Amino acid sequence: MKYKALVPELSVTNISESKKFYLDILGFHLEYERIEDKFAFLSFGEAQLIIEEINGSWNTAELMYPLGRGVNFQIDMDDVEGMAAALKRHEISLFRDVMVNHYESDDGVVMVKEILVQDPDGYLLRFSQLITAGSNI
Repeated sequence: MKYKALVPELSVTNISESKKFYLDILGFHLEYERIEDKFAFLSFGEAQLIIEEINGSWNTAELMYPLGRGVNFQIDMDDVEGMAAALKRHEISLFRDVMVNHYESDDGVVMVKEILVQDPDGYLLRFSQLITAGSNI
């Protein structure tokens, strides 16, 4: 496995609950874990993420729900509608339902279909699907 240049490590309140959410509901893959450390390295396509139960090692201030305030993690995928349906089947509320956004870049305007959902600790995840010319929106 090749590690990406940036791999966020999220402090979570309950590693079992977070693993269930990321693995069973979102469809992340467990790359490896250290059970005794309550640590798991996860992947989703090209995205990588670490979750570790809060242990005091990384706390720079008091942690309060929702964790990760002011940041969202964009995760590229091929089927945003399918992810939204899976979340709804598990009775998980979306922070923002399926939406189409346009973002300007040096290469012109990029059009994406996105949803936002909070994990059990309140981290905001943005699943994003590139819309190419001729695709159904």
